[in-house]
Amino acid sequence: MADLYPVNETFLSWQGEGVHLGRKAFFIRLQGCPVKCAWCDSASTWHPQHVPKDLRRASAAELAAEAAVARPEFVVLTGGEPCIHDLTPLVAALRDVGLSAHLETCGAYPIAEGLAWVTLSPKWAKPPLPASLLRADEVKLIVETAESIARWTEAVGGVWASRHVWLHPEWSQRAQPEVLRAITDHVKAQGAPFRAGWQVHKPYAADSLDQRARPPAPLGGDPGKGF
Repeated sequence: MADLYPVNETFLSWQGEGVHLGRKAFFIRLQGCPVKCAWCDSASTWHPQHVPKDLRRASAAELAAEAAVARPEFVVLTGGEPCIHDLTPLVAALRDVGLSAHLETCGAYPIAEGLAWVTLSPKWAKPPLPASLLRADEVKLIVETAESIARWTEAVGGVWASRHVWLHPEWSQRAQPEVLRAITDHVKAQGAPFRAGWQVHKPYAADSLDQRARPPAPLGGDPGKGF
């Protein structure tokens, strides 16, 4: 029997971030993540109260067939951290049904071959591998404080290999003037590769319109509160 992937959810939506913003996409969210950021959109990856009790397990062929029915422009492999799983069979199965695979990863684990696009969002708990930084088609920096951009740029040696480095306010900080001002000032001062970013799908509630998607958890970025 083929290996089965632990699947948190699948749903049809559109890409709400980055270069491919607004394009029709099918999302496959795999369960599991060793990084466990307390503000992560996928609370099930880090908080025990949100771990699904009915976790689905599916083969690469099953997931590819489901994605094909939706007829998206591409498929997004996300998590959790999808690269803790062997994605090679899934990427191949998607290719067999005529679909390209986009990846969203923290970059701390080796990236499979054959992906059409790689979005890397580095995390301090498990920093990205040098090879992952070089492979990334775009980078999404989560700006938690006004100092986040400078800290990450210093951490990678002062230069980003990617042509697109998005600066996203951490969602619970999206109305904080200091965070938004830091992003604006940095883009105005530096220009490319830095770009101001936003999670556009959230005000649309685009993902949750598909009944297969799990209800969003009320996250606030406070581990003491649990979510």
